[in-house]
Amino acid sequence: MAQLFDRVAILGVGLIGGSLGLALRRGSLARRVVGVGHRQASLDLALKMGAVDEATLDPLEGVKGAELVVLGTAIRLIVEMGAKVAPHLSPGVVVTDVGSTKSEIVRRLEKTLPAGVSFVGAHPIAGSEKRGIDAARPDLFQKSVCVLTPTAATDPKALRRVSDLWTAVGASVFTLSCEDHDAILARTSHLPHLVAAALVASLAAPDARFVGPGLRDTTRIAAGDVDVWCDIFLSNRAAVLDAMAGFTERMSELRRAVESGDRAQLAQLLAAAKSRRDSLRPE
Repeated sequence: MAQLFDRVAILGVGLIGGSLGLALRRGSLARRVVGVGHRQASLDLALKMGAVDEATLDPLEGVKGAELVVLGTAIRLIVEMGAKVAPHLSPGVVVTDVGSTKSEIVRRLEKTLPAGVSFVGAHPIAGSEKRGIDAARPDLFQKSVCVLTPTAATDPKALRRVSDLWTAVGASVFTLSCEDHDAILARTSHLPHLVAAALVASLAAPDARFVGPGLRDTTRIAAGDVDVWCDIFLSNRAAVLDAMAGFTERMSELRRAVESGDRAQLAQLLAAAKSRRDSLRPE
């Protein structure tokens, strides 16, 4: 596979950033991968695992000479980190992120980054309820989806380069507006986590003795990192509330069918749900 970048700096070498580093190095997609973090132990593990060629606690040192800068920190820190390194980026550098919400991040970073530095918003839809470099793996993005969210200000060449990056590590790339991305992900990712959390919270203490695979599968994502998900819900508040309203209406329809004993209506609702589930893309 051809090299896409000379030097790549990944700011935040956790599950996503670490997996990207592993994929870049395994595919020889970058000559040098630099990891930036705030804990030396995590950076040491990233080096040991082969996720990066070198590592530093200093983001300003990390972005020196980088051709691509990936902002892989927690959502609430992405804009702050972008602003911190902005004065130290050379013209021609491409900056991207891996945030699960896009509108606020893209709007603010496009105003923050200097002229000559191109920003491309990105969201690789991959991962698990686990986090941290120890959960990283080089095939994380294989058969996944990555959404890019270009705006009128996005440089077409930078967009192509970021698209080529995610394609090279195994993802199918789609482009959406920031608003469409946030609305869709509120329904397909953020709402399911809230539903799983509510389902677990509704259990009574004795119920735990009788939990089977159905409940475990349905609620797996409720074990995700609390801080990460608080950031996601609050940074995409309006879209999440819309998704919750739609879900509440669907639950009300099911409740009315059960309350009235209307088997035909209940069967119709369940059959429609089954059909929709069967039509989802393969895992």
